[in-house]
Amino acid sequence: MQLWVDADACPRVIRDILFRAAERTQTPLILVANHPLPLPASRLVRQVQVAKGFDIADNEIVARLEPGDILITSDIPLAAEALDKGARVLSPRGERFDPGTIRAKLTMRDFMETLRASGVQTGGPPSLSPADRQAFANQLDQLLRQ
Repeated sequence: MQLWVDADACPRVIRDILFRAAERTQTPLILVANHPLPLPASRLVRQVQVAKGFDIADNEIVARLEPGDILITSDIPLAAEALDKGARVLSPRGERFDPGTIRAKLTMRDFMETLRASGVQTGGPPSLSPADRQAFANQLDQLLRQ
């Protein structure tokens, strides 16, 4: 089992939680991004840097995921592809994605994208709160124990 991170949009505070969890559980952690990231000195943590472009990082992650791996992402289409490959998926806010609910999330995402394309201002997600960070850490611990 490995931990994969869609790192281009992953908050620094979440990456820090992941760095500590990787060391504590001795689980390899791979961050995929289109730019260099600051990483701790660790034999367990590495980065795969990809070219800039639409879905390049996502495609790289999907190509390398194995059943049972854990992916950290807030990207709903990427989460769906990872679930199809047998990975477990967690958002940086601590929400676990699962095969039973991912289709509804895809539908809502597409609906919101249609609204934005038609000029409706939908706003973005709220800032990451301390409760979100705690929920992420708790869910990550549960996934790592399974």
